Amino acid sequence: MARSPGLLSTLLFHKPYGVLSQFTPEPGSRWGCLAEHIPFPDVYAAGRLDADSEGLLLLTANGRLQQRLTDPAWGHWRRYWVQVEGIANPEQLARLEQGLVIQGQRTLPARASAITDPGLPPRNPPIRTRQQIPTSWLSVELREGRNRQVRRMTAAVGLPTLRLLRVAIDLMDGGAPLNLEGLEPGQWRAVTPEEDNRLQALLRQPRGGRHSPGRGGRAGGGKSGQGGGGG
Repeated sequence: MARSPGLLSTLLFHKPYGVLSQFTPEPGSRWGCLAEHIPFPDVYAAGRLDADSEGLLLLTANGRLQQRLTDPAWGHWRRYWVQVEGIANPEQLARLEQGLVIQGQRTLPARASAITDPGLPPRNPPIRTRQQIPTSWLSVELREGRNRQVRRMTAAVGLPTLRLLRVAIDLMDGGAPLNLEGLEPGQWRAVTPEEDNRLQALLRQPRGGRHSPGRGGRAGGGKSGQGGGGG
């Protein structure tokens, strides 16, 4: 699956439902933790996912890289596939893209579109469904990571989130975004040499080299998988 843990410093992980983005469990919590899936504790998430979200986590032992990827001044786009209750109309998608006032603060402009069902395996446990209300899928891209942001945004436009996966992280270097290709839930792999070179190149960019998108939550913020990353 990967090179030996002693040589590994950065990896990609497909976080399953019910797992905190940390290596220690919370006392009394029903959620699992990363230690159940990753056999070494010396890497940390560069942008958390909520315990009830799934998808791509980048874990690294490089503190500078973790800080670089979660610094809102760089505004890395993160793509989510979102199963919602209801069928999105153009007005709802436009509101998601234009920004919404969530907990007294307006979100940054986003990207949102309706997509066909991606055909993912059923979630365990299954999502809740109501017989009279159809479900559909959206692609939502954010460049900030506030607490449960995607869920709060879709709820604000009348489309409650049922299932949420982060599927890609854009390094914004002209290359393909990092994604979940080849990873089943609970699996991880070391970054390839090419991916590692791209990540290291981010650290060589000058601090003022990219225009800040403005206000935005730190993507690695939050506690116990409940905040950060937008998911």
